[in-house]
Amino acid sequence: MGLDFAIDELYATGWTALDSAGCLRHADGRWYPSFQRAVQEFKSSGYDLSVRHIQLFDCYRAEWRAAAGSPSGAVVGRTQDEAAVYALSHLRRRAAASGPLASPAHVAV
Repeated sequence: MGLDFAIDELYATGWTALDSAGCLRHADGRWYPSFQRAVQEFKSSGYDLSVRHIQLFDCYRAEWRAAAGSPSGAVVGRTQDEAAVYALSHLRRRAAASGPLASPAHVAV
């Protein structure tokens, strides 16, 4: 997949770096959220994001859970940042599909 693809997916959701605090700059000049910024964005949406290295496959698995602890989604990436950015794009897509009044309990997996 690659960080380029994850950033493309995030930008496709309408995400912008108007507030570049906690963002990193990709080689192509685009801003994207750092791992810590992604964690904060998940937290502000009512989710906990965790990313762990899967040594067997040399990849990173990003998983997010609702505040109640129920799993809500997961993605994989080659790096921690890639997995976090791709996960954020999925969260934003699901929130948009559920409507503006969606709460974490209403976002489908």
